Amino acid sequence: MPHAATPAGSTTQTDYTAFEGTRPVSERQRIDIEALSAWLAQHVDGYAGPLTLEQFAGGQSNPTFKLITPTRAYVMRAKPGPSAKLLPSAHAIEREYRVMLALRDTDVPVATMLALCEDESVIGRAFYVMAFVQGRVLWDPSLPGMTPPQRAAIYDEMNRVIAALHTVDVAKAGLADYGRPGNYLARQIGRWSKQYQASETEPIDAMHRLIDWLPQHVPADTGERATVVHGDYRLDNLIFHPHESRVLAVLDWELSTLGDPLADFAYHCMAWHVDPAQFRGIAGLDWRALGIPDEAQYVQRYCERTGLTIRGDWNVYLAYNMFRIAAILQGIMKRVVDGTAASEQALDAGRRARPMAELAWRYAQKVR
Repeated sequence: MPHAATPAGSTTQTDYTAFEGTRPVSERQRIDIEALSAWLAQHVDGYAGPLTLEQFAGGQSNPTFKLITPTRAYVMRAKPGPSAKLLPSAHAIEREYRVMLALRDTDVPVATMLALCEDESVIGRAFYVMAFVQGRVLWDPSLPGMTPPQRAAIYDEMNRVIAALHTVDVAKAGLADYGRPGNYLARQIGRWSKQYQASETEPIDAMHRLIDWLPQHVPADTGERATVVHGDYRLDNLIFHPHESRVLAVLDWELSTLGDPLADFAYHCMAWHVDPAQFRGIAGLDWRALGIPDEAQYVQRYCERTGLTIRGDWNVYLAYNMFRIAAILQGIMKRVVDGTAASEQALDAGRRARPMAELAWRYAQKVR
């Protein structure tokens, strides 16, 4: 689930240990270590066991593991365990591997891809292995404990990296067929409308209004500028250098495709509009005192770097992204009601579908 919609809760850690927090591999995700180690010895240069496994504590839908050997650590992303019921197009870890491999020679920082295994007979599911990147993951977008110049540098680096992504030559990178061309926003609105309708546990009036309103307000020119879009670009999906304001790797490419870069960028800009008491945002904070640019400055810098122009109403993009998050949160609530995600954290997230939908409708009403 996109963490821009995650409750603030315990998200104030500002060092790498917050991301690196691992736990023993859960029973549901148990892996045959001997089989995995034998495969790694054949397919990863320099690999040498013995191997131990830990599971990252993060809530990704594709479980992520730390692979530890006497000389080196690796990261493995896998489809959920064999007992999980998977949607046909979900958990496509081979797409994550492909896009990061393709971006390695661009200005977009990504972890080094080492090996992909699509043969599910090896450990019971497909997986890929990448280099472990040592650095910081910053969870709180107000960046507590930093000076104003440090915060300014972090925000400018975030801006630089997403601009770099949206200016990748998709043909040169071998990604021209990574998504369907054209009608990106219309297709996304249709997808998330169906997702919401399939997971509604009680009517949310704002969602029904948005399902009717959004298709009528799709910006006309969105098909002209298909780029690689991340789909979940936010502060805590970046690994920063341990001491510098430099991104070493962009994480979590699960929702990436070809699409409208402005829709992707607007998702990232939602932080300026959501309440830090409810979601990971910076709305209502004193940005100037903190050293954080206001949204207008941030958007202007992005447009300078990409050469893109926002010709439509920015509020349409914000309303769409808030609608999308509300649909995702409602899906979590449905799993809570069905008893397949009965954790306290899932229930808390699911309850936020309604306030996010209502916020989206307020932004829709700002559109002239």
